[in-house]
Amino acid sequence: MQEYPGLTDMTLRNTSSLSNNMNRRAIFCLAALSFTLPLVAAHNSKVASDLDASSGDQNVIVTFSAAPIDTDDQAIKSHGKHRGRIDNINAIAATVSADALDAIAALPNVTHISVDHPLKPTLDYSIAAVNADVAFKNGFLGSGVGVAIIDSGINQHPDLKDSNGASRIVYSESFVPGDITTSDAYGHGTHVAGIVAGTGAASTGSQYLHTFRGVASGASLINLRVLDGTGAGTDSAVIAAINRAIQLRTTYNIRVINLSLGRPVFESFTVDPLCQAVEAAWKAGIFVAVAAGNDGRNNTQGTNGYGTINAPGNDPYVITVGAMKAGSTYQNGDDLIASYSSKGPTLFDHVVKPDLVAPGNRVVSDMTFMSYLSLNYPQNGVQQSYYVSTSGTGSGSKLFSLFSQLPSFTYFQLSGTSAAAPVVSGAAALMLADNPTLTPDLLKARMMKTARKQFPVTSVAVDPVTGQTFTSQYDIFTIGAGYLDVWAALNDSTTGTGTAISPAARYNSVNGNTYVITNFKSLNAIWGTNAIWGTNAIWGTNAIWGTNAIWGTNAIWGTNAIWGTNAIWGTTNTSQAFNAIWGTNAIWGTTAASPESILVNGEQ
Repeated sequence: MQEYPGLTDMTLRNTSSLSNNMNRRAIFCLAALSFTLPLVAAHNSKVASDLDASSGDQNVIVTFSAAPIDTDDQAIKSHGKHRGRIDNINAIAATVSADALDAIAALPNVTHISVDHPLKPTLDYSIAAVNADVAFKNGFLGSGVGVAIIDSGINQHPDLKDSNGASRIVYSESFVPGDITTSDAYGHGTHVAGIVAGTGAASTGSQYLHTFRGVASGASLINLRVLDGTGAGTDSAVIAAINRAIQLRTTYNIRVINLSLGRPVFESFTVDPLCQAVEAAWKAGIFVAVAAGNDGRNNTQGTNGYGTINAPGNDPYVITVGAMKAGSTYQNGDDLIASYSSKGPTLFDHVVKPDLVAPGNRVVSDMTFMSYLSLNYPQNGVQQSYYVSTSGTGSGSKLFSLFSQLPSFTYFQLSGTSAAAPVVSGAAALMLADNPTLTPDLLKARMMKTARKQFPVTSVAVDPVTGQTFTSQYDIFTIGAGYLDVWAALNDSTTGTGTAISPAARYNSVNGNTYVITNFKSLNAIWGTNAIWGTNAIWGTNAIWGTNAIWGTNAIWGTNAIWGTNAIWGTTNTSQAFNAIWGTNAIWGTTAASPESILVNGEQ
């Protein structure tokens, strides 16, 4: 099977076209950063380890033990530039000099100082692969549910209107500094919105061969723009947008947030402001779907891509989504994992991620004409002959046939976990429209419980240019609880109490075994509370790793842990956990190449 990944940095790679008669390239939806980690001086425990103590001014997020007050504002201003409060996580965004970090940390109410990290973004066959077409045929549209798209903006598109021609984008706001426009200059957010809620109007009719419909074509969209015209953004912008979604929850019935973006993990989720923001939304009753990341091929540290989940997908509350290759068939039995899909466990906390997988490869969705992506990668525009019929006779038909050979100005193709996350967001909208009483935890639990769990033991993808092969194992850190099945999730009625936090993995250095702890952080997890929510029901009854059971007192891999004793687990001490997976030379360290300069070819 041909796989069409793009790079975490939006770099292109060779692929086959949809019509198999011309070369194309596909790009990843979820991008990581061009980034180097700073040198860290003797360290204050309140200051994030990746803050640069040797440079000048830097952007930070200062977290307080309670909501900041005027005296806190004044204290921050005395040390630098105050860039605004972030109310939902009791924080202030600021620009301060490196030599002021210890003084700020010494303020009585300050609990942590983090880097305000930069970040970037990371249907026809896809919809069928998760049985969303069955839901549509049975009248499930997600009507009345608001989905907040926190991304690069959303442009008006025929597929994002209702039956009366009115836009379903009910609210728009920009959080990009110095830019109040909310249109999609980059072209990523509109594509994501189409996967969540596109009607397929621009590809529906007797002359069309394929209809590119989203999962929840009746849902309302809340456009919260955080990425600029090149796809760049910051933690603080995303946090501010999440806060706005919480504030507008009742006004627009915002029940779902989609985050098809991310960045590397630099600290425990317990102190990372971005993770704390998504938790605040979750606890406010908003389901949050996050892209896992596109680093599953990375073997820089000999981990075969394990331990590469991006933030905020490392948070145990949210549902983190990996990417499958739906291929060019409507059945899902031949679908395989995309080798670029990031794998768990998470850095620092060893949370079991992703939670499940969904189609994210060669996904066709709404195009933003004259956007950065459409201008720089026109070959990703879907050729109209792929979905426009050329049959018939007469001058009108001949003209239409000629027209069909032109590149589409309506649909665009992208690959990556950024395209997989909105499939799950759309599924959540369908479930909430059907049953508004569902909590984020029950939504997550039902999706994981009903996910398809039939997979091969391994699959191999081959880079057609370099010949390099990538072998994927279908274990808990690669596919989570399985492949999303929208129709099965809609028909599940089981209930329960407690949280649906993702479990944690723990390595026993004495016997060389690895175990899974479901009641992570003592948060009364729903898993295992009864037979219905038992761990076997969620992650499958068969041991994925041979004769040793996954759960309970039996180790995941038995005595032969696939990473050995030091490669991935290292210390469990949070303050030293930077070494837990990557060692002292992190993948994002000073020797790492800029993602914008790396070319990774497609695979087959």
